[in-house]
Order: sequence, then C-alpha cells, then structure tokens
Amino acid sequence: MTAGDNPERLRSEPAWAHLCGVSPLQASSGKVTRHRLNRGGDRQANRALWTIVISRLASDPETQAYMERRVKEGRSKREIIRMLKRYVAREVYRHLPRG
Repeated sequence: MTAGDNPERLRSEPAWAHLCGVSPLQASSGKVTRHRLNRGGDRQANRALWTIVISRLASDPETQAYMERRVKEGRSKREIIRMLKRYVAREVYRHLPRG
C-alpha cells in the first residue's frame, strides 16, 4: 500500500526507508553517538515493520541471537528494534515491483 500505484518514484532503498519512517537521523550529543528514527513518513508502514520485528523477536532464532549480541555490545532494546526495522525495510524494498 505504501508504494502505491507508482513504485518507480522510489529510486533507492534509502528513499523507501524515509517513506516508511525508518531512516536514521543523527541524535548525537557530546560524546554519545547515536541515531533515532525519522518521525515522518507513512505511519501504517512503520507500524507494519514494527509488527514484523516484534514477531521475529518472538519466534525467529536468528533475530533472537542478533538481539542478544547487540545487548552484549551495550545497545538498548529500543536501538536494536530501530536497526531491525531498517533491516526489514531493506528486505521489503527488494521485493517491490520496479517501474
């Protein structure tokens, strides 16, 4: 639904991520380097990506291992979900029809 009848307007994966609201934005201050998600974009698409990530965390061993590895690196659950949403957006973009 988010790509609509005109998927060729999405020229790149970053453009798709921006449209879904999962493109990273700098949120660094001082010595801390971090990112946050873009608050713009299609909220329904963002919610769909969130649902996919939460489902994978509950059932996919590979995603669970990723979560554990990132927690050991010192990342917060919120940051990990942000990274997973971007990863899922990348996967979805590969399956969009090209114009």
